[in-house]
Amino acid sequence: MTAAAAATSPHAWLQAQARWNRTEIAFWLATLLPFWLFPDYLVLASQIAITALFALSLDLILGYAGIVSLGHAAFFGLGAYTAGLAAKYGWGEPLTGLMLGALAAGIVGYAASFIIARFRHLALIMITLGMGLLLAELANSLHWLTGGTDGLQGVKMWPIFNKFRFDLYGTTAYSYSLIVLFLCFLVARRIINSPFGLSLRGIRENPLRMPALGASSRAHLRKIYTISAVLAGIAGALLAQTTETVSLEVLGFQRSADVLVILILGGAGRLYGGLVGAIIFMVARDQFSGNTPQFWYFWIGALLIAVVMFLPNGILGGLAKLSSAWRSRA
Repeated sequence: MTAAAAATSPHAWLQAQARWNRTEIAFWLATLLPFWLFPDYLVLASQIAITALFALSLDLILGYAGIVSLGHAAFFGLGAYTAGLAAKYGWGEPLTGLMLGALAAGIVGYAASFIIARFRHLALIMITLGMGLLLAELANSLHWLTGGTDGLQGVKMWPIFNKFRFDLYGTTAYSYSLIVLFLCFLVARRIINSPFGLSLRGIRENPLRMPALGASSRAHLRKIYTISAVLAGIAGALLAQTTETVSLEVLGFQRSADVLVILILGGAGRLYGGLVGAIIFMVARDQFSGNTPQFWYFWIGALLIAVVMFLPNGILGGLAKLSSAWRSRA
């Protein structure tokens, strides 16, 4: 439903959206299956959970507020380097590292939001891309701090609650990443299914008309951009903690492009689109890179073209359309 349609009965619509349905419950229960069905792939599962959180952070600004970003990896990398540096210099407590990563990304995101809220469309794409490239080059220049192209060395994480140690099998990493993903998803779900989230949809559809309805477009965009940066920083901190490595790749354009592809595959503006897209993209990359290491991006490109041509609203959008058609026939 669009913001204009929702405006006829916003409170009833928001209450309906806030209710958990059986499909959602089944989805989150299915995330526990790797512990029993795929115990050898828990490391991959933890990477999927981290990527899903990163995609969720981008969905908040792209899918709901209409902010197109090609430099979102800047906040992901900030979170990763902050958590990694804290662990390297003597404080490897995971939860503190998450908070520090979120804080660093949030501060930079808030400062950048004053620029982001002033522009739209092509100018916004260029600005976010430039910001991402500048931060990546800054990290490369600060070799004494970040390790430059060699990566950040000496990251040692403590056991979670001094009890659960990160192991080679990925059991702790996946459990930890999944719990953080779920908690962040609850926050994002609450935001989207609130009057603030409804205002974001209106700004996405018509940013000039919303101020006439009492919603400050720029203030709302600054808020959601900061929240998105915080979630991206948490995702980056998770990656640094579960792998105990941080490289320049976390700030690279490729990561920003990949998460955009993930969101297009799953369906932007559907909350679960980033999660479903992350599962499909990461599993496909794992399989394609194993079969054809030199050409696996060719198959990813073919998959993306097929989805855009036949499911322009993403996989979840296509499934919703099929479900609607089936219900109308029934």
